[in-house]
Amino acid sequence: MKLTVIGTGNARLLPVYGCHCIACERARANPVYSRGKTSAFISYQGRNLLIDANAEDLLTRFPAGSIDSIVLTHYHMDHVQSLFDLRWGVNLSIPVFGPDDPVGCDDLFKHPGILAFKPPRQPFEHFYWRDIRITPLPLIHSKPCLGYVFEGQGKRIAYLTDTVDLPAEVKQWLGQNPVDLMLIDCSFPPIDRAAGEKPVNHNDVVLAKSIKEECRPTKMGLIHIGHSLESWAVANPQAFDDDFFLVSDGQEFNF
Repeated sequence: MKLTVIGTGNARLLPVYGCHCIACERARANPVYSRGKTSAFISYQGRNLLIDANAEDLLTRFPAGSIDSIVLTHYHMDHVQSLFDLRWGVNLSIPVFGPDDPVGCDDLFKHPGILAFKPPRQPFEHFYWRDIRITPLPLIHSKPCLGYVFEGQGKRIAYLTDTVDLPAEVKQWLGQNPVDLMLIDCSFPPIDRAAGEKPVNHNDVVLAKSIKEECRPTKMGLIHIGHSLESWAVANPQAFDDDFFLVSDGQEFNF
């Protein structure tokens, strides 16, 4: 089982259009520091399970027949936009699993094309892809959103985007089912709580560290990264280590 991260940025991408912060200028000078929209895929037994569908090069990255199934975290445009191109393929039927959101995104449900939308996944009710067990976990976001824990070959990977903190029942579940790797939403540098500020829809570094302490994953990688967090990370490298780190586009995790 191998998880490959396609993108690790938020909807603004990195560099941000028109921005001249340290992170954005660095990404313009060296594309290795750029970030696409957050998504990933799992490769197993020669098959690919796509986690969200937003890569601009999705149709060329995954030739016809190479996407076995898709799981969606939620139906915000920046996580499903490539489905609008993928659906018009022919001679294929791709199962799509996602949260209970009757609205979906635009007309995806009305005109699914080759996308075979399955009944909504329910929190904590596991299902299988191949022989990998997948457990949906409810997240805290502005639209119905699920994270997923992928379990196979004696390992567990938690993929949790988009969210601000985690529901108490999710923290309890993760405490009872410890994960080897947690990839979690973290868009912001530390928020000034003393001034009454709060993270909105997405975690800041302080909240991500708190979740790590409560849920105790072996390793935690940050995804859905914003340019303000990236700039803060450049100035504060001591805040990160091998067990708490910013994930890079294209990074692979083998289990």
